[in-house]
Amino acid sequence: MIILKSAVFNRFNNIIFGISTKRWNGETAPYFFNLSLSIGDDESKVMKNREVFFASLGLNYNQITFQKQTHSDIVTYVDKPGFSGESDAIMTDKKNIGLAVSVADCTPVFIYEKENHFIAGVHSGWRGSQKQILRITIEKLINEYNCKPENFFVYIGPSISQKNYEVGNEVAGQFDSKYILKKDGKFYLDVKKVNHDILKSFDIPNNQIQVSNLCTYDMKDFLHSYRGDKEISGRAYGVIALKDPL
Repeated sequence: MIILKSAVFNRFNNIIFGISTKRWNGETAPYFFNLSLSIGDDESKVMKNREVFFASLGLNYNQITFQKQTHSDIVTYVDKPGFSGESDAIMTDKKNIGLAVSVADCTPVFIYEKENHFIAGVHSGWRGSQKQILRITIEKLINEYNCKPENFFVYIGPSISQKNYEVGNEVAGQFDSKYILKKDGKFYLDVKKVNHDILKSFDIPNNQIQVSNLCTYDMKDFLHSYRGDKEISGRAYGVIALKDPL
């Protein structure tokens, strides 16, 4: 099994983190190593995939918090595993709870605040980015939980790159022109840059931010891509959890 890790989190021995890929020995077409129950895949296979993935991180199903992602600006604090309702960002300061973010082209963002020991997982597609869900998440951490930007460590995970993310004029018009590439009468949106600029606006140190250069569309043989695989696209999970330091 190949699981993506993050150098920005590897320095902490109290952080569990990983993002699933399509690659493991039991992969089967058309969905491959899919972790979503909402796309028509066989439920028993999905549950087996989840079991395998969570176990590879040292977690089990009963330690994971799931959310129903609706491309919203809803941020939820959780203090126990299980289903947390509709939201697109979840956060906790409790140990041994894995925060799961489902992705297949949208931008996943994971946060660790090292002093107050808060973690968060954010799902930010174009709608979430337009609604500034990452900004709302960070402001909630700062204003409600006394977190400090200088203590944030952040990973922006694999997502679709600008060159492959064509959007309509009605979508392009909702973003600053610096995030839009216009080519041959078409518009292309840079969602990673939108979210990276949100992080920079809080003066989070550059060496505490890691941005994946992997494009889910270009690497659709390795990563799940809704635009690449369309109706047979599976979903990956990114999971972050706190644990007792070694």
